[in-house]
Amino acid sequence: MNNRWLHAIKIVIILSFIVPMLAACGIGDSIKENYPLVSASGSGSQTSYVYRAAGETVPQVAAKLADQKHPEQQSEQSGDRMFLVYPDEIINLQKSPDNPADTLIEVDSKSYVQHNYNPSFLEGYLLASVIGSLFDHGKYSGGDYRGYSSKDTYQPQTKYRTPTEQDKKAAPPVTVNKTGSIFKRSKTADSTAVGSGSSDSGSTSSKVGKILRNDKSSSSLGSGSSSKSSSKSSGGVLKKKSYSAPKVKMGRSKITRRR
Repeated sequence: MNNRWLHAIKIVIILSFIVPMLAACGIGDSIKENYPLVSASGSGSQTSYVYRAAGETVPQVAAKLADQKHPEQQSEQSGDRMFLVYPDEIINLQKSPDNPADTLIEVDSKSYVQHNYNPSFLEGYLLASVIGSLFDHGKYSGGDYRGYSSKDTYQPQTKYRTPTEQDKKAAPPVTVNKTGSIFKRSKTADSTAVGSGSSDSGSTSSKVGKILRNDKSSSSLGSGSSSKSSSKSSGGVLKKKSYSAPKVKMGRSKITRRR
């Protein structure tokens, strides 16, 4: 019973560490692992990363991301543009202008939104209370940015660029190119030697031995000799030493009273 309680306590302690770690991970981390990086903008706390979801519509991507982590607010379903609001990130989903079958996933930091977006533009998608929390204390720099799909018309304060190596490290792509090699074991190699793969004349060959229990069936091996002398036999065959119970000598004792 005590073991069960200890096991339950260990599980509770482990979950108490894992759950906050999962909660701390932003939705941007999940996007980095599942979609290729297209463009990047900003630096420091003002960052904007754009990913491409090939062959997925805006509502499909929004539903997938919301299932992975529930947003504080989600705009109404639309085939052209949707917003997902998280504590430190705002996701701007847009239909790709060059390929309408794809969706552009723009991950903007809260500071990037405050310095580039216009609150009046977001009023058509988000609640006034959410917009007020984004632009608290008048944090608005007069930008009129509306997303990566319209960056040529409504330009952000910082220009988008092709992702650099540093950007790729911060937001790694889905796949990486790696090479490997396959080695074929030589027919003449000693299969019992670890790491053997060649038939060099200078290599030493390993031998295989056996251990036999010294029972009645194997008494014929090394008969007439003690267990110590029969620990080895010809052919590399080893016999396990047999041990018998210690002998106990029975005697008599006498108890006398001290005078």
